[in-house]
Amino acid sequence: MTTRQHQVFLSFHYERDAWRAAQIRKYGISRVTCNDWETSKMNTDAAITRWIDNQMGTASCTVVLIGSETANRDWINYEIEKSWNDGKGLLGIYIHQIPDQHGQQSARGANPFDQITIGERKLSQVAKVYDPKYAAGRQVCHYIKDNIAQWVEDAILTRTQHSG
Repeated sequence: MTTRQHQVFLSFHYERDAWRAAQIRKYGISRVTCNDWETSKMNTDAAITRWIDNQMGTASCTVVLIGSETANRDWINYEIEKSWNDGKGLLGIYIHQIPDQHGQQSARGANPFDQITIGERKLSQVAKVYDPKYAAGRQVCHYIKDNIAQWVEDAILTRTQHSG
């Protein structure tokens, strides 16, 4: 199945998971293009908000890379809520099995969609989260690479079905 290319916003805990996010990008996300998060180091809330809003402006989907401390972070919650409120596709991918720059994997974190409600439902009842069942980081990255285009398509379709 051929999927069209989508602009994707990657949301993740920068300090804990930037290395892991870079590994996913290194292995190539062939049919999606991502935000330029390397330039995102801002020093004021207003600057961070402007950067997020600008980067999300052209995205059709937000992919939350879920590490051990992703859930309940203020900026991650902002990105999730903004994505949903702007009608974008939304999905999560667990990345705890990908080693950091020191070769260490981390604990599996909580689902960040469990803490956010839409209407009277938890967002986790709508937005899918994928948990690659591999122990090695390279296998996890390849699994994500092989499946992310379809996951993005599915998330966009799900969001259009839950518009309003």
